[in-house]
Amino acid sequence: MNRLRNRLVLIFLAATLVPLGVTLWITTSLLNKSLSLASTRELQEVSQSLEITGRALYHQAKESMQLQVASGRLKPEHYAFSKRRNWPPALEEFEDSGRKEDFVIAGANGEQLQYMVRRSDEILVYAQPLGGIGMNRLTTQLSFTKSVLERAGARDLRKAFLYTLILLAAVTWLVSITALIYCAYRISRPIQQLTSGLTELAAGNLAARLPGGRNDEIGTAMRAFNLSAAELQQSRDRLIHLTRLASWQTLARKMAHEVKNSLTPIRLTMEEIAARRDEIDPRFLEQAAQIVVDEVGTLERRVRAFSEFATEPPIQIGPVDVNALMEERVAFLKSAHPEVIYNVRLAEGHVNARADADLLKGVLTNLLENAAQAAGGGGVVLGKTFVTAGKVGIEVHDSGPGLSLHARGSLFEPTISFKKAGMGLGLSIARKSALLSGGDILLVEGELGGAAFRVLLPTG
Repeated sequence: MNRLRNRLVLIFLAATLVPLGVTLWITTSLLNKSLSLASTRELQEVSQSLEITGRALYHQAKESMQLQVASGRLKPEHYAFSKRRNWPPALEEFEDSGRKEDFVIAGANGEQLQYMVRRSDEILVYAQPLGGIGMNRLTTQLSFTKSVLERAGARDLRKAFLYTLILLAAVTWLVSITALIYCAYRISRPIQQLTSGLTELAAGNLAARLPGGRNDEIGTAMRAFNLSAAELQQSRDRLIHLTRLASWQTLARKMAHEVKNSLTPIRLTMEEIAARRDEIDPRFLEQAAQIVVDEVGTLERRVRAFSEFATEPPIQIGPVDVNALMEERVAFLKSAHPEVIYNVRLAEGHVNARADADLLKGVLTNLLENAAQAAGGGGVVLGKTFVTAGKVGIEVHDSGPGLSLHARGSLFEPTISFKKAGMGLGLSIARKSALLSGGDILLVEGELGGAAFRVLLPTG
């Protein structure tokens, strides 16, 4: 039921994942190139070159100063131990170190090189400028450059930028897919409701209705569905009502016709008796009375048949021995139709069916009676019982002329009779009894050339 929503989600995935992958690849490539252009490798090489150059200049200045001191061209300043209170801090550190001689960078920016030499009662300090080179400033810049390089080495900028980019892309994509799933649900849900309503309507549930409240095209379709379902329900109710009226009208016409057929002989007989009231022949009176009795009996049978067709008998389902019932009904009807040959073919063993015993007796009696009337004098009627596919079967065959195509098409319809004295209700009542017992009656191919009926019932 969610195939439309799933298709929308798959379309979004296909439409976004490929561009997202291409975008990430291009972005990471550009990021790597950008970071490679701003690499710290060149800065590290410059720092190393400056450090080597500074060291070389420092050693060259030391060697030059030592040569000038040895040649006597460079004159020292004398600092007596007795005047130590006035010494500069660098001289104090040299004295405390205990070294005999040392070179010190002096000046605010380290632009002067000092050579200190210890004597027995004083310290000689030779000073020479470094030619405008600020060694302190150079040293500070080199230290700062090294710290920058150390911090850059401690972190991987490429990975940091790449992970950040992937995280942002994933969060953006997840938010988008969540919004799309919600939108797909909003779009597919009313369509799913419409499809479900159409399925229920096709299954015969004309009371199915869809929720309204939407103002778009789907809402218009839902309102059209509700209107169509309501009209179909009204049409069905009217059709059922008209069908019921037509059925009762047909029954009323049939009943009126049958009653008229019986009242006509009675009326004619009574008129004849009235015409001969002065000279009534006893034999004629006896014959007229017999006609009236026969027609009244016919009326009673017809009224009883309609009453049985319209009345719901109490149903008592239980096990019924179909072999014993078949033998009992055949033995009962043999005396009523001595001119008919009855044969019985029973299933082996004890066969029980779940049915109402009285209803099943009526069904079997009706089928056997109809078969005897169809077979006629010298005809054959066959009764069978069997078990097949978990069902108990009862069949009645006759050697009569069989049924025409027209008769087969409306065989179980009420008030349809193909016998001269039939009411057209026997088979309808028989099938109704079989259905109430949980089974049914079917028309099958006969073994004796005539009609054949099969009753299928659940096993007991």
